[in-house]
Amino acid sequence: MKKIYYLSTCDTCKRIIEELNIPSDFVLQDIKKEHITTEQLDEMQKLTESYEVLFSKRARLYKERDLKSQNLTEKDYKNLILEHYTFLKRPVIVINDQIFVGNTKKTIEAAKLAI
Repeated sequence: MKKIYYLSTCDTCKRIIEELNIPSDFVLQDIKKEHITTEQLDEMQKLTESYEVLFSKRARLYKERDLKSQNLTEKDYKNLILEHYTFLKRPVIVINDQIFVGNTKKTIEAAKLAI
């Protein structure tokens, strides 16, 4: 499977997708329009071995709900990501059995090499 979970309203996601020059065999899923399913999230978790790795602590709702002061579990991270798309760290690039989460330069360079 070759897939990118992204947000079409996110300038960083758009820039990264353009920079990666994504081949036509990739599926792009705008997580605002097509919400992540439990199955999709579980597949991502199998590759990362953690829901926390997939969770964005930079999300506005994370600050608004003061989640930083709470002791969140893996189950909490999973449920929050399923509850609202902004909790998924973006973009998430899946290339067969490899996963690249987030927008750090190192992550994007690794994804570029894998593509």
